[in-house]
Amino acid sequence: MLERIHLAIVQAVDEYGSLTAAADVLCVTQSALSHSMKKLEQQLGTDIWLREGRSLRLTQAGEYLLAVANRVLPQLALAEERLTQYAQGERGALRIGMECHPCYQWLLKVVAPYLASWPDVDVDVKQKFQFGGIGALFGYEIDLLVTPDPLYKPGLRFEPVFDYEQVLVVNREHPLAGADYVKPEQLTQEVLVTYPVETDRLDIYNQFLMPAGVTPRRHKAIETTDIMLQMVASGRGVAALPRWLVEEYAGKMNLVPVRLGRKGIAKQIFLGARETDTDVDYLKAFVDMARKPPTASVEPKETP
Repeated sequence: MLERIHLAIVQAVDEYGSLTAAADVLCVTQSALSHSMKKLEQQLGTDIWLREGRSLRLTQAGEYLLAVANRVLPQLALAEERLTQYAQGERGALRIGMECHPCYQWLLKVVAPYLASWPDVDVDVKQKFQFGGIGALFGYEIDLLVTPDPLYKPGLRFEPVFDYEQVLVVNREHPLAGADYVKPEQLTQEVLVTYPVETDRLDIYNQFLMPAGVTPRRHKAIETTDIMLQMVASGRGVAALPRWLVEEYAGKMNLVPVRLGRKGIAKQIFLGARETDTDVDYLKAFVDMARKPPTASVEPKETP
């Protein structure tokens, strides 16, 4: 009946657009691929595709089969990878997804001692996730998600590992540089530099500006931390970043952190994992090491 190759065929046709392209990717002949799917359709008693000219359109049954393929095939690939690692005497691999731009610097301080303590575990960091990490966890693309904004879902567990304060960053000559704290209305004439993220997912907007009904004079998005801070240091804007990160750069650049509001904005970094994986020894060890405040300084590097 239903076999792994059928799932792979449906997924490949959806990704590459035709039976011919899918056959090339899967290293089978088009006739063999067509015969396999036709036999499956006969066994199931329902069509997987409907032909519309030269193109194929998935039926309702086909759409369901594609959803199964997208969910099951990554799990099978991960299982094979881990079993191969066990057979070769390796511990495994830890794939980490980043849903937090400035957290990359923090992560570097955890990864270095972790690799030293776990020499038989490989670490891979996926930097493409802005706010799509939950799907990556469920899809077995990653094993851990680094995020300041956990989204609690059945089957996932999030652990807080590091507390920090979100602050305003200005250059040393800025009028706000000597202030104990900044009020929202004081940013109405400022150019606010942020990462390219929706404003309702930015702390400085949803926890500081929006509750006060305030907007900055201009909002400019920049992808990398280094360039963002260079802009601030040159007096071309202000930004909001973790205090610990700003203090590291302040020793090398013309920068000053200022508290956002009288009470400040307290944040946490969370590590999220699938509940079924939380007992994996090398994953647990990473979470435990991440709870220790980072102490070793790192040189500023480009962040995702």
